[in-house]
Amino acid sequence: MQIFRENKNSLQALVLTGLFAAIIYIGIWVLRIPVPAMVGRPFIHFGNTLTAVAILYLGYRNGMIAGIIGLGSFDLLNGYAATSWLTMLEVVVVASVLTAVYRGMHYQDSKRNIIILGIIAGVTKIFTTYCVSIVEALMVGTSFKVALVGAFVSLPATVINSISTAICTPILYFALRDASRLIIKKVR
Repeated sequence: MQIFRENKNSLQALVLTGLFAAIIYIGIWVLRIPVPAMVGRPFIHFGNTLTAVAILYLGYRNGMIAGIIGLGSFDLLNGYAATSWLTMLEVVVVASVLTAVYRGMHYQDSKRNIIILGIIAGVTKIFTTYCVSIVEALMVGTSFKVALVGAFVSLPATVINSISTAICTPILYFALRDASRLIIKKVR
């Protein structure tokens, strides 16, 4: 919503940023389904979807901070500390891409635009996760060609996560937007 994108330093926006960070963390921690892969330990979760919603709802900076804190702290506290910096970098890339496209749409949150943004978030995540898988494989000493193949073979969990991101982002965004409009009306 425009209110939180414009007033990114307001107490309300900062509290929502922290709330989104916590929800993102919980969204990964509570529901994660491990998927076998050649590289890394991927799993299906809703952290990416919640991060995309945070970026659309709170704006670039606060949404990105919420995603970095939520996804990054999950990695740090759950055995992925060595590659948590890559996860945080992925959030920066996804936030940059989503914000650039949303800005090009003049921040019009029509159903069509938000669906497109959900799909873009999913596709961007496939690309960034492929690149991260290559870096992870190289970090453990794999040759570049093997890293390319291994990263490609390890994409099924990412594809499932990306499909859920494309589907769930618009649903959650509109539910949150409509609920917050009702709350704001009652407060004023």
